Amino acid sequence: MSGRGGGGRGWYYKQLYGGGGRGRGGRSQRQEEEGQQPWLGQRGREEAEGGGGSDDEGYDADPASAAAGSGDGLAAELRRIDGKGYRAYKDVEGRWQMSAAQGGYALCIDWVQGDPFASPSRCRVILPAALAGLPPGLLTTRTRRTAVCDFLTRSFGAAVSASGGDIRRQSGGWQGEKGGEMSVDRPGQHVLERTSVLIHPDGAVEARFTVALPARGRTVLGQWASSILLQNLPRYVHRGLLYSQVDQQRLQAHVECVEDTQALRDQLPSLGLVAFVGDGSILPRKSGACDEPMPAGAVPFRAPDSLAVTVSLPNRGQVRGLGIRRSVTLIVGGGFHGKSTLLNALELGVYNKVPGDGRELIATDPTAVKIRAEDGRRVEAVNISPYIANLPFGKDTACFQTPDASGSTSQAANIQEALEVGARTLLVDEDTSATNFMIRDARMQELVSGDKEPITPFICRLPALAARGVSCVLVIGGSGQYFDVADTVICMDSYVPADVTEAAQAISRRHAGPGERLPRHEEYGEVTPRALLSVHSRPPARAGEWDLRVKTRTLSCIQLGQDELDLSAVEQLVEVSQTRAIADALMRLRRQLAESAGGGADPRRSLADLLDWLEAAMDEQGVDALAGRSKSGNLARPRRFELAAAINRLRTAQLQQLKGGAS
Repeated sequence: MSGRGGGGRGWYYKQLYGGGGRGRGGRSQRQEEEGQQPWLGQRGREEAEGGGGSDDEGYDADPASAAAGSGDGLAAELRRIDGKGYRAYKDVEGRWQMSAAQGGYALCIDWVQGDPFASPSRCRVILPAALAGLPPGLLTTRTRRTAVCDFLTRSFGAAVSASGGDIRRQSGGWQGEKGGEMSVDRPGQHVLERTSVLIHPDGAVEARFTVALPARGRTVLGQWASSILLQNLPRYVHRGLLYSQVDQQRLQAHVECVEDTQALRDQLPSLGLVAFVGDGSILPRKSGACDEPMPAGAVPFRAPDSLAVTVSLPNRGQVRGLGIRRSVTLIVGGGFHGKSTLLNALELGVYNKVPGDGRELIATDPTAVKIRAEDGRRVEAVNISPYIANLPFGKDTACFQTPDASGSTSQAANIQEALEVGARTLLVDEDTSATNFMIRDARMQELVSGDKEPITPFICRLPALAARGVSCVLVIGGSGQYFDVADTVICMDSYVPADVTEAAQAISRRHAGPGERLPRHEEYGEVTPRALLSVHSRPPARAGEWDLRVKTRTLSCIQLGQDELDLSAVEQLVEVSQTRAIADALMRLRRQLAESAGGGADPRRSLADLLDWLEAAMDEQGVDALAGRSKSGNLARPRRFELAAAINRLRTAQLQQLKGGAS
């Protein structure tokens, strides 16, 4: 007799699914991971679609989390399947309620891997509010709840790592013992909305993780699995998730740090700023491969008096720092003096940071987008005519497309695509820009007349961009012509900023000869909205198959079927968990579009509208809104701009301009 309440092996699932035991019935791994249930009988389908209530009303809306038994029942089930074939692990899927002595939480084994070499099994623990013990004062706002979840993710992961629970055992070759490692998503320096730890409306805490269920060859090692789930896991939960056991002062500081940064960012519009860099900030990082602060020798940032702004934060009180105003701001200085370091800090100022990062008092307009040249990227139906027109042979630039953009056309497309989805601040580094896109000096104008040059340099469009309410922060080291259009010029000297605006304007006036100034364009031109028609237009491999096998390989690479999506030039992606969420978002969009009439989108629905829809879903349901019912614990919320960047770089996507919608 198993712990399921009688009926023998497979009784529960026969009752639930109306089938013949626990066979997978041809169900694919991708279907399991996506939470699709085409194999269910009528009763199982009804329960899967809501018969068990919502997650907030018992946390068992999906069949994998339906009541399965007690902790003792799980132990008995693991003893029973010990030594059987690996697929016998499927019998432990479900929700197991631990006794008070076993921890008092529910363990949900949502999806069990079909093979010891497959992706590890997905699990959750759900702690009732009384057991978690979080003070209500820590949960009063979304910002605070996000910070608490982030802290508990780190605390839970540290508890697992401290005892070596995240180390995989493998010995004796293919037939030897393998597996056993438990994995919790590992955040970096940024505090993001995640799926690793959730706090439910009633204060219950849900933590997600994966376990590589152990095996010898392809034989279940039930006793080892029992020690992981029923002996080790309770210790990790106790040390990492209970408020009474975590470092409460560190948790409070974590929450207050995030709250202050968010409050600072929220104040930027009323202060007329696009960014703020607090005095004492540490901008340099440990290395190009490590986002932690430089351990020693870094120069603390201090704003020049003429550009200093004082803000009031809820926990720190009055804070002084550099205020970058809505306008055109240049960052200049010699090589290796900190220009790009400052711009990089501003790029990542769209995210909140952990205490001790050094950039906790850096906040940037949340719509800021880093713009760069990107040779070879695909461009689809983008209006780049504000920057490039009159191409040879009459090639259209009002609806430009190419599978292999040049530096200048890619940079023009990057700007237009960012504006299309709502960017109000552009961040540009001369080092990663196309030279001919940024400037044309007087000598080149004399040799190649304007009627033979299709490119309107970025400098010529800056005043018109500012008139549209779009600010620009640019790192410039080689062209003083940008002094002509700059409202503020900051010079970095040995990582110390100075206000050199007056000196730069004086230089501009001295060089104001007739051949030195480029023409200014009062009208910017059109930013044409587009509709997303298809995410992946290639036909399925088999009839009736519409899903894709999707794999997130690295921070900058997603594989969709046979196609790779390169995001290496999308510099404001900071965690691979965001990239995974983008992959899920693409699949959700694909399903949404496939369900539309004829497999295409409503022609009146723009890409910006689709991103609004996804953001609204995440606001309401969290990042789980992207992943469906899979209960993934390794996703972090991406911004709309990185989602749009992924769509725009996806070579299989189809986009179409919306007529009469230019702005």
